[in-house]
Amino acid sequence: MTSLADIRSTFLNFYGRNGHEIVDSSPLVPRNDPTLMFTNSGMVQFKNLFTGLETRDYQRATSAQKCVRAGGKHNDLDNVGYTARHHTFFEMLGNFSFGDYFKDDAIAFAWDLLTRDFGLNKDRLLVTVYHSDDEAVNIWKKVAGLSDDRIIRIATDDNFWRMGPTGPCGPCTEIFYDHGDHIWGGPPGSAEEDGDRFIEIWNLVFMQNEQFEDGTMRPLDMQSIDTGMGLERIGALLQGKHDNYDTDLMRALIEASAHATSTDPDGPGKVHHRVIADHLRATSFLIAEGVLPSNEGRGYVLRRIMRRAMRHAHQLGAQDPLMHRLVTALVQEMGAAYPELGQGKALIEETLKNEEVRFRQTLDRGLKLLDDELAILPDGTDLPGETAFKLYDTFGFPLDLTQDALREKGRGVNTEGFNSAMAEQKTKARAAWSGSGEQADASVWFDIAEAKGLTEFLGYETLNAEGQIAAVVVDGQPAEVGKDAVQIVLNQTPFYAESGGQVGDAGTLKTETGMVRITDTKKVAGVFIHIGEVTMGEVRRGQAAVLSVDVDRRADIQANHSATHLLNEALREVLGDHIAQRGSLNAPDRLRFDFSHQKALDTAELAQVERDVNRLIRQNTTVETRIMTPDDARALGAQALFGEKYGDEVRVVSMGRRDGSGKGVDGHTYSLELCGGTHVSRLGQIGAFVLLGDSASSAGVRRIEALTGQAALDHLKTQGEALAQAAATLKVPAADVAARVKALMDERKALANEVAQLRRDAAMGGGSGQAADGVDVNGTRFLGQVMDGVSGKDLPALIDQYKDRLGSGVVLLIADAGGKAAVACGVTADLTGRVSAVDVLRAAVAELGGKGGGGRPDMAQGGGASVDNADAALTAAKSVLEGLS
Repeated sequence: MTSLADIRSTFLNFYGRNGHEIVDSSPLVPRNDPTLMFTNSGMVQFKNLFTGLETRDYQRATSAQKCVRAGGKHNDLDNVGYTARHHTFFEMLGNFSFGDYFKDDAIAFAWDLLTRDFGLNKDRLLVTVYHSDDEAVNIWKKVAGLSDDRIIRIATDDNFWRMGPTGPCGPCTEIFYDHGDHIWGGPPGSAEEDGDRFIEIWNLVFMQNEQFEDGTMRPLDMQSIDTGMGLERIGALLQGKHDNYDTDLMRALIEASAHATSTDPDGPGKVHHRVIADHLRATSFLIAEGVLPSNEGRGYVLRRIMRRAMRHAHQLGAQDPLMHRLVTALVQEMGAAYPELGQGKALIEETLKNEEVRFRQTLDRGLKLLDDELAILPDGTDLPGETAFKLYDTFGFPLDLTQDALREKGRGVNTEGFNSAMAEQKTKARAAWSGSGEQADASVWFDIAEAKGLTEFLGYETLNAEGQIAAVVVDGQPAEVGKDAVQIVLNQTPFYAESGGQVGDAGTLKTETGMVRITDTKKVAGVFIHIGEVTMGEVRRGQAAVLSVDVDRRADIQANHSATHLLNEALREVLGDHIAQRGSLNAPDRLRFDFSHQKALDTAELAQVERDVNRLIRQNTTVETRIMTPDDARALGAQALFGEKYGDEVRVVSMGRRDGSGKGVDGHTYSLELCGGTHVSRLGQIGAFVLLGDSASSAGVRRIEALTGQAALDHLKTQGEALAQAAATLKVPAADVAARVKALMDERKALANEVAQLRRDAAMGGGSGQAADGVDVNGTRFLGQVMDGVSGKDLPALIDQYKDRLGSGVVLLIADAGGKAAVACGVTADLTGRVSAVDVLRAAVAELGGKGGGGRPDMAQGGGASVDNADAALTAAKSVLEGLS
């Protein structure tokens, strides 16, 4: 038997021998088509080659492309498991020519491969062509010798392909296989064409025209070929089967499901096994590529597929989570062709298990509600939409899962009622919602979210992608065109929006009519707001846009953010478990971290924290991310980040390894935190970590600022250069700079004291005012002087010396302190009961243009505007003494 793996390699090798570049499958999340939720055909990765926007070093290619159809226009989810040929995940074999060969070679290649390499019976093959494509008809006759009755002309769009309303287009030719008259059905174009006798196996698209808005066409300058053949469908044919689920690969997965549930693969649970086998492939490949279950966008589609499979596992009687136990079988079947399955096996298993555990907690209650409602409904009556909405809103049952459950009971859902209940909830949410945006009123962003849906974030996996402009906002109002300052919302973006202390991304946005420099990204009401300036041309609502995040800036932000996680844990290790985050900033140039702590960190504590963080960086371990409920995350010991809002699911980021018992499921994780931000993939990418010191942020809160990467190295270099300059100036080795500076400071202090004493000695010998032994004022000796070359801080010592000289009396000294007056007054101990130094001082200060002054009865100090009225000040001081009784 020819396996699907053999068929895949035979196809690729055939075209490889015929000059085609064998190109790896592109990701399931397309980076070059913002209109697609998932890659749904082989040509998606080559779209820009067909339109001429991109060139490569080859003109013909072949691929086996991973595809998912489970949302939007291409949604086969409802039929999966019930039909022979519907899948959510499938592989599309294709060959492509970009202006190289055209119809002759495309048809000849296809005929040779099918009839020679695959060995199909020529007499069982027939084709369809577009009704006016006489060229294709003649080629088929020449190459394959087909008679007119086996070349069917089709006048509908079934045989005419278009990339969109405008752009490349062209006729198709489809190849069918006749399974024989023992199976009901007629050839394409007949009344019985929906039967299973004639099965399409390959579609060849001749991309030969360009269509314009007015409906006219012209021949393309570069006529190309795009083909698609489903591996599962051709596999069933070559293996003599009439059902894709009977092929070796699918059968292996079905039997793995049957074995795990101890049930018959072909018994009453046949449909359940088929659904599980199909959905196992879709979910595993999506998880391997970084799509994780969520309540919006691609993550929501993934969750729908997962939960649909899990309900079927429940119906098989599985008491414990099942899906994750089947991943090994999938890796065995497809891991050689798609290594990402093996590489992501642990993440796939963990994600499937966690989701099934959560879903099983609500599944029984939801199904009981469904059964209770059905029990009171008349036979044949559809389930009320309000009930279906309750299942969705309360138990997480997507509408299609409820429809699938009812399908088996011959029932449907009143979708109009469901939509009405959904609309009512949105109205209530809108009334209760509050928020703010940049420039625009918050209601603008809510309107956009309601009309266009939430923005899907791609930035965990890529920094470059395409998105479709859902809205342009200018001066706070929606606009069709933006030419200057703009705010742009897209359906998907790699730009991170400011959240959890991490600043928003910057970069560029480019459309076919303009360029925008994005300076910041914020998030309001679930939509990402790209704030920027149009630097060229204009941008329009509805346009496709190429989005590029500033790579270096994001790398610096991620390094700071990851270092913040390590810093948080290092502080807990050094200072204690009372440490709790109270705010953070992760910018491209620095990080800032606020935390609860009552006192400043000493030098030893700061040094230990810095050493610990750098030790973890040198480990260069992988940074791992898991998705789980907040309760599960906290049960593992994960720290919640201050200011972050958590929903039903959180991203849990683990970093570093510790010796001995620690955090996490393995007991060795260093840092485990709930965080929705972006991070380095390995700790070594942080580079280096340098603490700049700590300071008080508020009562009981300290703030640390630090640098990482190149900024840290630049800081250390600057410090090193400054130290080298100091060493050169001091003429000592760098290691001796501190000791030499201390010696110089001690020497400077001694000299300063000596100079101060010399100034005081000089002052004692001179100055203007009364005689050196003072004058008698109302029976009290009074000495008042205006002094030159003396600072204000010298006055108290001089006062003491004059008091010693007088023995008994009052001393008032006035010094010129840089243009202002410094004043001091002293009273000997025997007179303080009669006169206060404060009273004398204030009288003098008032004459010098000053206010107040204070001290003790024996010593007081103050100041004035200038010494110009010094004589008046001395006179005022005497007046105080003259007034004593």
